[in-house]
Amino acid sequence: MFLLGIDVGTSSIKVSVINVADSTVVASAQFPETEADIISKKAGWAEQEPESWWKYTQQCIQKLNTSGKYNPRDIASIGIAYQMHGLVVVDKNNNPLRPSIIWCDSRAITLGNTAFDTLGNEYCLKHYLNSPGNFTASKLAWVKNNEPEIFKKIARIMLPGDYIALKLTGNITSSPSSLSEGIFWDFVSDSIAEKVMGYYGFDPKIIPPVQQTFSVHGTVTSEIAAILGLKTGTPVAYKAGDQPNNALSLNVMRPGEVAATAGTSGVIYAVTDRLSYDPLSRVNSFAHVNHTTRDKRIGVLLCINGTGIMNRWIKDITGRSLQYSEINRKAESVALGSEGLLILPFGNGAERMLENRMPGAQIGNLQFTVHQEAHLFRAVQEGIACAFRYGFDILKSNGIKPTVIRAGKANMFLSNLFTSLFVNLTGVPVELYKNDGSVGAAIGAGIGAGIYTSPDEAFNTYKPESLTEPVNSTEQYEELYGKWKSFLEKNI
Repeated sequence: MFLLGIDVGTSSIKVSVINVADSTVVASAQFPETEADIISKKAGWAEQEPESWWKYTQQCIQKLNTSGKYNPRDIASIGIAYQMHGLVVVDKNNNPLRPSIIWCDSRAITLGNTAFDTLGNEYCLKHYLNSPGNFTASKLAWVKNNEPEIFKKIARIMLPGDYIALKLTGNITSSPSSLSEGIFWDFVSDSIAEKVMGYYGFDPKIIPPVQQTFSVHGTVTSEIAAILGLKTGTPVAYKAGDQPNNALSLNVMRPGEVAATAGTSGVIYAVTDRLSYDPLSRVNSFAHVNHTTRDKRIGVLLCINGTGIMNRWIKDITGRSLQYSEINRKAESVALGSEGLLILPFGNGAERMLENRMPGAQIGNLQFTVHQEAHLFRAVQEGIACAFRYGFDILKSNGIKPTVIRAGKANMFLSNLFTSLFVNLTGVPVELYKNDGSVGAAIGAGIGAGIYTSPDEAFNTYKPESLTEPVNSTEQYEELYGKWKSFLEKNI
């Protein structure tokens, strides 16, 4: 018996098939081969076509099926992870009305800030655990204000993963976890956020039916089953945003457990049983995948938009012919501090932890007679790690004090240098696991369909591949962070 997981990322779609018996990966595929385009018609805008996600998903599944490593008809359940906060709007025939406004799009900040003040800061934080900010509800308000003809045709709104589930099953659903990330969920009433809906002038009918994350959200239609080689009626039994799903994939489900990721964006994600919020909404709280009315599980999320995307940018600009492993080796050849070179990695939209400011990526203290490409490579990794430290201090001020952080051995955490910088700047050990968003989605599918009786059963073979602990003395790291923080504060 097998499980299929789909990860709808910003850069690509990845699909994995795992064996139920031991949760091991049987086969994986990714499309496109190069990074997917982001449509940016104006500065701060970011859109993608939902149909492109579906096309890439089909290509992945069809490629996997040709591997001969499993019988597609033995896939017992499907799970979906997706880039958070995106807005997909469809008409009465379930056709997209416009490109999706994705997570890093900054156009709705002013609308969200005005809503925060009008509805009342204290009210929003108590009921939604966040400011409406730049989240999905505010993006929909932008469509209403700026594209009224499109807004009139909207029959349903959804998040990116909901659209892939729709294409597989013909059915549209949501969950408290998904709605909370869009600021559509009221944690006090445990229901749709009526006050937000009323303030923005949204008809409640545009919200899909709500059910738990771990549940059957629809079954694969006969038409799609024939195209993809699957069995008609295969359930889609799990849908979650990429960061809650990343936490699931690392078995971060209980209060006090913490996960991290450093892909296009960077995240520290902590689980608590309190309705926790940051007074300045610099970190955000959403319903975790296992949140219920009785057992509250809140994911406290620190997001840095500019992390891996900064590392990729510097590679493209200065070292296009180099592999990341070569870039890491060059960076390691330079001493801590990059001989004074400082980099702010904030060039990918508004940064929530900086109160939605957009300082952009910046380079400080550059000396033409001193600094070479290796210094740039190292300063980028140091800048990203310092940004994590800045956000980590905000999390600590909100009562999050982990003794260990779990992360997947992927993206920036493939760099031993970055992992060491992260650990020594935060002062917290990091366990690295062989994990993946699509694998997490597959495991979620097994839990949602009742194939695994509990997350503990799904993860009973999981063990870390490595543990990195802070050095005995971190004075040099503190000195580096002090210089970086001073540079930041002068430029925001």
